[in-house]
Amino acid sequence: MSAAKDFKVIPSNSELETLKRNLTFHPATPANAKTLSHKQVEGYNTSGFIRPVEIYTSDEMVAIRHYFDQLLEKTIASGGNSYSISTAHMKYGGVYDILTNQRIIDCVADLLGEDVVAWGSHFFCKMPGDGRAVAWHQDASYWPLTPSHAVTVWLAIDDADLDNGCMKFIGGSHHSGHLTYRKSSPEEHNVLDQTVPNAESYGEIVLDDLKAGQASIHNDLLLHGSDANMSTRRRCGLTLRYAATHVRAGMQWNEKGIVIRGTDPSNHWSNPPRPTVE
Repeated sequence: MSAAKDFKVIPSNSELETLKRNLTFHPATPANAKTLSHKQVEGYNTSGFIRPVEIYTSDEMVAIRHYFDQLLEKTIASGGNSYSISTAHMKYGGVYDILTNQRIIDCVADLLGEDVVAWGSHFFCKMPGDGRAVAWHQDASYWPLTPSHAVTVWLAIDDADLDNGCMKFIGGSHHSGHLTYRKSSPEEHNVLDQTVPNAESYGEIVLDDLKAGQASIHNDLLLHGSDANMSTRRRCGLTLRYAATHVRAGMQWNEKGIVIRGTDPSNHWSNPPRPTVE
């Protein structure tokens, strides 16, 4: 296991079970949407995702890609790999700025409500010929959060398509609840460590091909994954994680959360400051 979802140690099944999590889908209210269209929100409720969403211009992405290239170079030089830049908003000011970008928050708030916390950031970078896939999984299986009222924004740093291993969704699978998974076997070359068997039986496969600067948004119960990048092009995406502030986090994950919209009356989330490291 060389990469994890926004944390260094993956919680064990017993650790997650002790949290007694509520893993049911929380639909958004189309009539409350201010940035997304009513149709997009209705599509999210039905299919579990929205794509594509225009976030950054091509000119803005030149600077962001250059910034990531520098982070990747430093990470590899220090012994890491292209999947090692995790919980990055706690370490790098530039990633903090992307995570808290109001263009993204406006979209997320249409799905989660007006009280929103940003808590995760992880680069998933498949180098040319990488050979490693991301098996079908649900984000909720990895996160010690309850209730299940959270989304991932997948921001394309590079163009992502079928050839270089873009993400894929199983449309509507978020309505099936929390699904049984097995541990991945070594021969699967899985970036993560979980595989949901017979995932295709839960809905139709939808390709999440994106241009750099575009994003998709998906629910934490939606089945998704990606094939290996066997092309000569890199495929990098930055996963940004958000939840409603009423969500509780176990295992001290609340220390990573920044309240970026509305309030957190219980002060559960720690609101770490912007890092000074650029």
